[in-house]
Amino acid sequence: MKKYLGILTSGGDSPGLNAAIRGIGKAAQSALDMEVIGFRDGFRGLVENHTIPLEGEILSDILTKGGTILGTSRDKPHKMPIGGKILDMTDAIVETYHKHHLDVLICLGGGGTIKNAFRLMQRGLNIVTLPKTIDNDVAMTDMTFGFDTALGIVTEAIDRLHSTAHSHHRIIVVEVMGHNAGWLTLGAGIAGGADVILIPEIPYDIQSVAKAIKRRSRSGKRFSIVAVAEGARSVEEAQQFTQAEKETPEGTPKKKKPKKEETVLPVEQPDTEPHVKGRTLVLSEQLEALTGLESRITILGHLQRGGTPSAADRLLATRLGTACAQLIYDGVYGVMVASRGDGIEPVPLEQVVGKRKIVPLDHPWIRTARLVGTSLGD
Repeated sequence: MKKYLGILTSGGDSPGLNAAIRGIGKAAQSALDMEVIGFRDGFRGLVENHTIPLEGEILSDILTKGGTILGTSRDKPHKMPIGGKILDMTDAIVETYHKHHLDVLICLGGGGTIKNAFRLMQRGLNIVTLPKTIDNDVAMTDMTFGFDTALGIVTEAIDRLHSTAHSHHRIIVVEVMGHNAGWLTLGAGIAGGADVILIPEIPYDIQSVAKAIKRRSRSGKRFSIVAVAEGARSVEEAQQFTQAEKETPEGTPKKKKPKKEETVLPVEQPDTEPHVKGRTLVLSEQLEALTGLESRITILGHLQRGGTPSAADRLLATRLGTACAQLIYDGVYGVMVASRGDGIEPVPLEQVVGKRKIVPLDHPWIRTARLVGTSLGD
């Protein structure tokens, strides 16, 4: 019997989303005789039954386009703003799924999307996910599509900042996306020749950073590029955060014992991280005071995930998309389609949900950075 596929993109936009949609759609319809529809604006499109047919003309010219033709949102099925209220719309999503006689729902997204997709799987829907994010922090996959493009953009930005830093004898502090994983900052910092790289995995000592910059000044290099991840913390901040995590917030409900053979998602706890407004600004001011060099900030923001996807991301997204279609044709559900070495593997969602892939302290990139003399702030 012919199979019917639904696709949505959720979370932040990422280069390669359209290539993945195209890969799924073309493989499913041209080679495997399956029907495909898209849902607009993430999980909200399922609630509102807002669809778009993914056929020849629509798929024919999207390979090189950034963003997503389906639109996206950060709406959660169980916590969706509806009419001024936050409601659980899971039942409406299940109803839409069956209304279209879907055999599977394909969710393209990062960790949050995978968590929401897994909840729908627990409600009996057939789910397959594809890992996308510029942060490269999805567990159980070697690479996420979107990362390579962002890596190139950040590297080019650091390249360009070298000239102005050199001309004005300044410290340039470049803030890079990545949430609580340092892949993008570390990779672009090495590729762009940053003098200091600060990532969440290695809490930094501001005195150590200042010493590295002053050491450069004494050797005649009167400028420095500091690449800092948005989630990077000083040693003091990291200690405060660890202490806050240990203290159970008031009003936190007690965890119920899981039923047998039931996979339980991590409990969503209140945010216990001490918020520091303008953390990068504080870092810049501290470095200026400690080194005597003028310091300026560049926050790349959403530039990092915009524009045309790189060739590597188009290739990866297309490979994941076509493999996804083949897996569905073969009746494989409840998995994330992961990149493993030169191949593609289906990984059960239970092994992915609620996990984050961070930079291991013994990762070759860290050793590489140290060997070329880059300060990591420790």
